[in-house]
Amino acid sequence: MRLGTLYFIPVTLGDDHITHVLPADVINITHSLDTFIVENEKTARHFLSLIHHPKPIREIAFKTLNTNTPDQELPTLFSELINGKNVGLMSEAGCPGIADPGAKLAWLAHQKGIRVAPLVGPSSILLALMGSGLNGQRFAFLGYIPSDKAARVQQLREIEKRAKLMNETQILIETPYRNQHMLEDILATCNGMTKLCIACHVSLPDEYIITKTIAQWKQTSLPDLHKKPTVFLILA
Repeated sequence: MRLGTLYFIPVTLGDDHITHVLPADVINITHSLDTFIVENEKTARHFLSLIHHPKPIREIAFKTLNTNTPDQELPTLFSELINGKNVGLMSEAGCPGIADPGAKLAWLAHQKGIRVAPLVGPSSILLALMGSGLNGQRFAFLGYIPSDKAARVQQLREIEKRAKLMNETQILIETPYRNQHMLEDILATCNGMTKLCIACHVSLPDEYIITKTIAQWKQTSLPDLHKKPTVFLILA
């Protein structure tokens, strides 16, 4: 029996211009699919409308995979693939499988012999690293760190220590409404010579990617990051 292919489809990071961030082949492949596994059905519908999917959105099948999906439900997402149908996986924004639950689906697909085909598109994490001027040869993506202030400050100290010891860029993200608190704690905790890149609204018209030392940031008017998707990169 021929198995289907699971396409990992990148989604724009906001209201950026489709053709600036997605190759034509990605759009064409997405147009050929009518079944999708998505993190958020509302944003998935919006994205498919933006790329002018040829099939009416109401006729497209959506299954949900998010952080609340129990592991025991993952096999139920494979029925079409096992029957030979190609399926697309979409994160809420950016590249699926990176900082989202798509990685679990890819692992299970490999166990079932289903081809996983990642497509080219925007990743705020990699784009931020590319534009940061920090070490792109050695880096670590740490995702979210504790929201509790004391625990966050303690982990920031450990992150800075690792960055210095390993000469390794440390990449962090935060829930957008806590971005300003994260920035304040980084500036209050890290050494003045440590480098910090703030990458906000990456790939969007108001993109902001600036790298300075902590000492320089303290002498600068800080950007307003509230409720704006932001990546923080640290290198001591």
